[in-house]
Amino acid sequence: MTPVVVLTVNAGSLSLRLHLIRDGRVLRVAHSEHSPDPAKAERTIADFLGGSGEQDGGRMTVGLVGHRLVHGGDAVLAPAVVDDGVLKAVRRFADLAPLHVPPALALVEAARRVLPSVPHVLCPDTAFHAGLPAAAATYPLPSEWRRRYGLRRFGFHGLSYARATGRAAELLGRPVGELQMVAAHLGGGSSVCAVREGRSVDTSMGFTPLEGVPMSTRSGSVDPGMLLWLLADSRLSLDELRDGLEHGSGLLGLSDGLSGDTRELVASPEPAAALALEVFAHRVGREIAAAATSLDRLDALVFTGEIGWDQPEVRDAVCRRLALLGLESPVRGNLDADGFVSAPGARVPVVVVETREELQVAREALAAVGQAP
Repeated sequence: MTPVVVLTVNAGSLSLRLHLIRDGRVLRVAHSEHSPDPAKAERTIADFLGGSGEQDGGRMTVGLVGHRLVHGGDAVLAPAVVDDGVLKAVRRFADLAPLHVPPALALVEAARRVLPSVPHVLCPDTAFHAGLPAAAATYPLPSEWRRRYGLRRFGFHGLSYARATGRAAELLGRPVGELQMVAAHLGGGSSVCAVREGRSVDTSMGFTPLEGVPMSTRSGSVDPGMLLWLLADSRLSLDELRDGLEHGSGLLGLSDGLSGDTRELVASPEPAAALALEVFAHRVGREIAAAATSLDRLDALVFTGEIGWDQPEVRDAVCRRLALLGLESPVRGNLDADGFVSAPGARVPVVVVETREELQVAREALAAVGQAP
């Protein structure tokens, strides 16, 4: 049987990635730093597919489309074949991830118009965390609120964690079902996850992708009493508060507006840049230590995401805070492939895994339609 060619569509808050994948191999890629205008999304996808000829001049036929979905809420708890009912259910959760879900759904609709005769599969980041234990998923809020509004911790970056877990197990030479590890997805959005035997048992992001560690421009967790105070007496409007938490906080806010990019902050001599990096490492280290309490032991620490993959200064700063867990500073910088940055024989190996969400999306989409990945 000829392997299926899968188109994967990954809409970020400020980016778009398109990949054509067959048999686990990327055939073609397009990456834009800006999400396309919804009116132009159809043309963007059509143009990408129009240039997808094989090297020998033949044409590839896309047989399946996989879409990364940041927030599936309780509507999509596992990869799901798209139909109008599924899209309607997902739209109820669009305001919980307003930077991600609306552009993703616009691209789903555009891709369905371009490729109307092939299955489209939504692959939610939240699916990896769907089985969180009640103690980790439940917020200490009035039960009436939780029932009425479905308040719970959903967790995010699940596609990244699923791939990182599998790759770490391969590198460690042990079955996923025997491993207990903490993974840190560090990038424009950042989070931490405790993984026991291949399943998420705790994670730092919650009801929305705003909770947890500081991010590029997002605040992460802050005192809710402080937010109430800012809203009281007209100190800030709701729109001002939302914009500040989503777009003006995190590394950007900590560095006094210098940058939300750790590469620029590492290179900067400004004291505010150093403070931003120190706060980030402190908060990530604290979340890793907290996540480890959901495990019986720590078999490995896994870094992924753009920062986790290619920012050795950040990895070192985080690991230096975790000696209590048996971690030592990495002895290797950036790698050309997934691997170990810790010393041989380290008590707790430190693994770096490149973020390849497109491969995980293709794998999950194939499984959803009954095809072997």
